[in-house]
Amino acid sequence: MNRFEDLGPDRVMDLMEDVLGVAVEPICRPLTSYINRVYEVLLENGDAVVVKFYRPGRWTLDALGEEHAFVFHLQEADVPVVAPIIDEDGNSLFEESDDIWCAIYPRKRGRPFEDLDDAGWQELGRTLARMHLAGDKAVPQHRLTWHPQEASQLHLDFILDHLDGTPDFRDRFEDTASELLDAISPLFEDDSVYTRIHGDMHAANLMSRPGSNGIFLIDFDDMAFGPPVQDMWMLLPDVVDKSEREVEHLLYGYRQMREFASETLRWVEPLRAMRFLHFTAWCAQQQADNNRRREQDFGSQTWWQRELASLIDQRERIRETLGV
Repeated sequence: MNRFEDLGPDRVMDLMEDVLGVAVEPICRPLTSYINRVYEVLLENGDAVVVKFYRPGRWTLDALGEEHAFVFHLQEADVPVVAPIIDEDGNSLFEESDDIWCAIYPRKRGRPFEDLDDAGWQELGRTLARMHLAGDKAVPQHRLTWHPQEASQLHLDFILDHLDGTPDFRDRFEDTASELLDAISPLFEDDSVYTRIHGDMHAANLMSRPGSNGIFLIDFDDMAFGPPVQDMWMLLPDVVDKSEREVEHLLYGYRQMREFASETLRWVEPLRAMRFLHFTAWCAQQQADNNRRREQDFGSQTWWQRELASLIDQRERIRETLGV
């Protein structure tokens, strides 16, 4: 039986020749990825592709299909993304072996996201608006809904099920997180603003191409159904009140293309708390999958104490700023 952990150059290059129908050079470079397996493969014709193998059990095949459908909608709308390659039968997902699926992308070079001037923030706003306009075309059925009682509750359950800790710290963590989610949930009851979102829109998932002034979006692995502001707040240099210039120009550009509900800016600190639980669950998933740890003391009593303190601090910040 072929295992995900045993993926290596020979299996990768064999699959590329089979799917693409072209010979490959004996060059297969692993690229950094904490969850999936990603390789760059050089083709005999001089082109290069990037192949991403999805870790089994993380997403269903239907969920992966919805990620690809969103990216193809973006491509059709001329939103700058890197879409997966489609074979002659119209497939963009390929099974390497039992339950090991992958997607193949053309290699695109780009520079990491850098500090933007006012015009740059406006262009970023227009790009995000165009992404969300394409997101309005469908409602995903197999992806997370970015709501405290849905996505965040799943993350909290996973943390408690997969991390050891003293009963005292675990109980206090659960009580604090549950109280926080109950408090912020009423803010998210109006889901009329929801659309398909990138879900993990931080600086590392924005690139600019050499010779071009445009920005393109990458890595839709965490695509979800949620509020557009989720795709904005992680790009800001600080909290909303200390990012007035960036928010002003980001929303100016956004509103040139699509409406934005100003009241959802109040959701940023609750979304930060939800991100806290999302990231902790992500680390726990890594440890459950392959025992890789983000921090040396991950899951220890010291770790629980530090994480609990951070959660309490965020709970207090939400109380002070929103009164909930």
